[in-house]
Amino acid sequence: MIKIIIAAIATLAIAIVMTMTGRGGGNFYVPVLIATGNTMNQAATTGQLILVTTAIAALLIFQKHKVVDWKLALVIDPPTNIMAFFGGFYAHIFSAVILKFIFAGLLVVASLFMLYSAKERAISNKKRFGFWQRRYSGHEYIVNLWLIIPIAAGTGFVAGMVGISGGSFKIPLMVLACGVPTRIAVGTSSAMVAATALMGFAGHTISGDFNSSWAIPLAIVAVVGGLLGGKFSLKINPKNLKRIFIYTPLAAAMFMFFNTLFSAPS
Repeated sequence: MIKIIIAAIATLAIAIVMTMTGRGGGNFYVPVLIATGNTMNQAATTGQLILVTTAIAALLIFQKHKVVDWKLALVIDPPTNIMAFFGGFYAHIFSAVILKFIFAGLLVVASLFMLYSAKERAISNKKRFGFWQRRYSGHEYIVNLWLIIPIAAGTGFVAGMVGISGGSFKIPLMVLACGVPTRIAVGTSSAMVAATALMGFAGHTISGDFNSSWAIPLAIVAVVGGLLGGKFSLKINPKNLKRIFIYTPLAAAMFMFFNTLFSAPS
């Protein structure tokens, strides 16, 4: 019970902060759950249920303020969701040690993405196959489908496998590759986080990794965190939190790396 309470407090804090920037936070939930005694696969399953509930709660806030580009989400998310299911289902093929190293590597890559800044780009009236000119909420941007769909699918598979949502990659992908405004990318990411995590959760659950005594209470706490984080996100400029989201994934990666080294059999 004490471990669940500790995990619940950490979940609430993570849910608030992660929701502010449209990131699921699975890269933090999973280490917390492992640190409190869950196996890698149980942590991945519970983490994805937390992601689902947090994202849905935040989505209610973002949708109210019209910062969710549903058409963009419907293009990017299907390949991500399908591959997230298979990632969750086939996670048992890999050992827990391999999954943890993959997890740590993803966090490092996500942090490096956050170092880049989006640049203004000219919008051409010339139409090109595979390049979608999108107008939403007073903004214009071009979605490179040749780039974004394969990367989204690959992200979905790995995210489903290790119990994260992929939001850490989808936001840089939308902002840097497609020129989507940060606030719209954050809101749209919340919709995709919920769907991707749900598919990964389904894959893990079918494989028998669901632990209701942990998952249900933490999911309830996550709803509160999602609602609070969504409200804060609309008041705080995400750029002010950029340094936090460069270094915190690195800290989680280091934790996972050393946890793996010291727990792996000699």
